[in-house]
Amino acid sequence: MKFNLPVIVLKGTIILPEAEIKLEFGDEVSKNIIEESQIFHDNNLLIVTQNSIDENILINELPNIGTIAHITRKLELPNGKVRIVLKGVKRAQVLEYLNISKDSLESIVSSVRHEYIDEETIKGLLRKLNIELENYINKVPYMSNSLLSLISNTTDINKITDIIVNYLPINISKKLEYLLEINPVKRVEMILEDIYKEEQLFNIEKSIDTKVKKELDNDEKNFYLKEKIKLLKSELGEISPKEEEIEHLRKSVHELDVKEDIKNKIIYEIDRYENMSSISPELSIVRNYIDFILSLPWNKTTTDIEDFKLIRENLDKKHYDLNEVKLRIIEYLAVKKHSNSVDTPIICLVGPPGVGKTTLAYSIAESIGRNFVKISVGGVDDEAIIKGHIRTYIGSSPGKIIDGIRRAKSSNPVFLIDEIDKMSNTYKGDPRSALLEVLDSNQNKYFKDNYLEEEYDLSNVLFITTANNIDNIPQELRDRLEIININGYTELDKLEITKKHIIPTICSKHGISNIKISDEDILNIIRYYTKESGLRELERLISKIVRKIVTEKVISNKRIVLTIKNIEDYLGKRIYEKEEIISEVGIVNSLVYTNYGGDITQIEVNHYEGSGNITLTGSLGDIMLESAKIALSYIKANHKLFNIDYNIFKNDIHINIPNIAIKKEGPSAGISITTAIISALSNFSVNKNIAFTGEITLRGNILKIGGLKEKVIGAYLNNIDTIFIPRSNINDLDFIPVEIKDKIKFIPVKKYEEVYEYLKGENS
Repeated sequence: MKFNLPVIVLKGTIILPEAEIKLEFGDEVSKNIIEESQIFHDNNLLIVTQNSIDENILINELPNIGTIAHITRKLELPNGKVRIVLKGVKRAQVLEYLNISKDSLESIVSSVRHEYIDEETIKGLLRKLNIELENYINKVPYMSNSLLSLISNTTDINKITDIIVNYLPINISKKLEYLLEINPVKRVEMILEDIYKEEQLFNIEKSIDTKVKKELDNDEKNFYLKEKIKLLKSELGEISPKEEEIEHLRKSVHELDVKEDIKNKIIYEIDRYENMSSISPELSIVRNYIDFILSLPWNKTTTDIEDFKLIRENLDKKHYDLNEVKLRIIEYLAVKKHSNSVDTPIICLVGPPGVGKTTLAYSIAESIGRNFVKISVGGVDDEAIIKGHIRTYIGSSPGKIIDGIRRAKSSNPVFLIDEIDKMSNTYKGDPRSALLEVLDSNQNKYFKDNYLEEEYDLSNVLFITTANNIDNIPQELRDRLEIININGYTELDKLEITKKHIIPTICSKHGISNIKISDEDILNIIRYYTKESGLRELERLISKIVRKIVTEKVISNKRIVLTIKNIEDYLGKRIYEKEEIISEVGIVNSLVYTNYGGDITQIEVNHYEGSGNITLTGSLGDIMLESAKIALSYIKANHKLFNIDYNIFKNDIHINIPNIAIKKEGPSAGISITTAIISALSNFSVNKNIAFTGEITLRGNILKIGGLKEKVIGAYLNNIDTIFIPRSNINDLDFIPVEIKDKIKFIPVKKYEEVYEYLKGENS
């Protein structure tokens, strides 16, 4: 009877009928095969072994006999892999292999037909087999007595031969011969021949022991064991692939430039691997560890480029502005060259998404001639992800740091650790503390990964970290970082970057010459189709336009020119329109900092008869709620100064910040909230072109705030022409682009009374 079964092709492993084997799969193709087997084939599948060393599955080299195996157990591991336990059921004749997809196979199989064997012949064969097997087990100490009990309860010659073969100390090639032999009588003859050979081998081994042991001392034991194995192999005329593999590994250790204790550790693991059975569950774990430790670039380094003028030119070609970080890299290299010994700086690039933090790190590596590697720690809540899992755990793996060094292929790469402000502390450990050991120059020279179990020197690595919000970086970690702020771009910045970098790069990728888009069209795209501090969305939109131009050019063979009229044909209707800013009693403009950069929001205050309660709405965070309470207390304490009748505080006051879906946090709205409350209670309006930022205290002092540059850019884009800022932020005005600073009037204040006096003059 013919039937279909999904196929798993093994290399270097064979499963015979009556044998059990554990397998682990991490690829999606194998997982799908296992799932198909469970759903459609009652947990059955076909296992075949490809004898070729080729990495790809070669259908024409697959055997026509395989083993039907049953999935007895399935376990999904924490590392995403799937472990299954298979029990060999019976041989199957493969009639045809079918390609279901590029990597997936299915087979048409039928049961193997056995020739008729009379009962007397079977009895004679089994009797002879039992006698010789018992004699063999008694002579050879490493054969288990349990084998006899396993075959004593059955008279099925097929089953008996398969059980015995699984216990014989034979190599993979020999096991494949047993699998392909469908005649049980011939399998009995093969078993008897192997038993006789093993008995002879054991006798030779004893003879070698007698001769060699007389000349041995304790220091030569290890050498003796290896030589004994070689003599046995020579006597049999066999050299196994595993032995060649072991020799290659030992040669790799000899060529490794590491300390002697690390070499000894690797040699110990190779010895373990050499002496393991091919079906041992630890075999792959040990081999993976050996491969990993050998693949590390222990003392391999690249040579830094020392032409500082060339480095600066390369950085300027790829990145607009960002002078501070460029200068810091050149300073580091200059000091290193001069002193030949300097602590590597831990640079932290802080800024909103899309401003080029990651690409800048890559450009730094390229410009100074170092390899580059990147990891992301956003969302990481397990210390083991940084420092690795202990090797004894199932599914253990190295940590992100040491694995990154392996991928970098040098011990002094530029190593980017992305999103360090998004790590969290849970019951699994504190990854932020683990990162301290990595970034601290006093500790990272002796960094120890739990999986590697050996110290690795990270002191030559140039670590660069990135974050969106510096306030979310733990203080103890922040102390070790050199913070460099990469602020959002102004419209003019974006215009220049688009013309000089984005458009030429995208056109080059699409195989066309540089397209002409007018400055006005680019600014319209920036204003009405994006809302970001960075350039990601702008780059996507330019790519969309270029794709459409290429398509039109191919179809109509015409030259396409973008105009204001047809931008909507490429990008659709405008996504963003500037919201109208109104000037009413109780409404005040407040500068805010968002993930997209700076912006303004209007704070609304209303009051009505009630019992003196205060209501706060608009998804406000705890700090902002406290700012509102501080503002109200300050106004109550100084109500006479603001000409407010104290009885009005018996009314309920409602403070709202629109856009409820967006959470608002931070103390810098204190001055805005205070002004909005006074405006509502005193019944005067504030000019719609005025905006405020600054933290207020109970005594009316105005305290310093952060993100002033981004906030001012946001105000400029919303036609604000006057901004109240804390006097302690005056020095931050040096970082405001000149074209913006010239169009905005800045009023630095130290006490809130100064704000009130100015507004009172405006309304008089």
